[in-house]
Amino acid sequence: MKAIILHGTEGSPTENWFGWLKEELEKTGFEVWAPQLPNADKPSLKEWTDFVLKNCPFDIDEKTILAGHSSGGILVLTVLQELKKKARAGICVAAFKDNNFLKWEALTRLFDVDLNFEEIKKHVSLLTFIQSDDDPYVPMEHAKFLASKTNGQLVIMHDCKHFNVGLDPRFTKFPELLKIIKEKAE
Repeated sequence: MKAIILHGTEGSPTENWFGWLKEELEKTGFEVWAPQLPNADKPSLKEWTDFVLKNCPFDIDEKTILAGHSSGGILVLTVLQELKKKARAGICVAAFKDNNFLKWEALTRLFDVDLNFEEIKKHVSLLTFIQSDDDPYVPMEHAKFLASKTNGQLVIMHDCKHFNVGLDPRFTKFPELLKIIKEKAE
């Protein structure tokens, strides 16, 4: 199996639970790519999608699980909609459907690609959205909307904030996500 781990805005593959997840998956035989996405301080979904599709060191196919955090979760969706093959699974942690809820300068370029839910559904077998019931940034309605539009599974976790170390020191690890990925790999 293969996995792609995608960080969010102003992020890197070495923060939060990303490095830990990469190591844990590699221990079980996964080939894992966790890239530093370009211009993470003011991302563009078009730029990020092109980067992933051009630079992924392996074919994204039925043996590939994509996992992304926050704007990296939206990136999972835009990569899926551009694929020529079907991926195994997409997992979007604390993803959001637009940037109208949060007036953050770093997100002004993000939504330069429209989400095409029909294309997304064609290119993935399993789609899961993980959301915390106390996320201070992303309203629960966003995860519910994305799950309903994609026929995805919604996993609601309690007291996990935005699944990042800045708000919750537990998130140097994310064993619940590791378990979900392993289940999707079966």
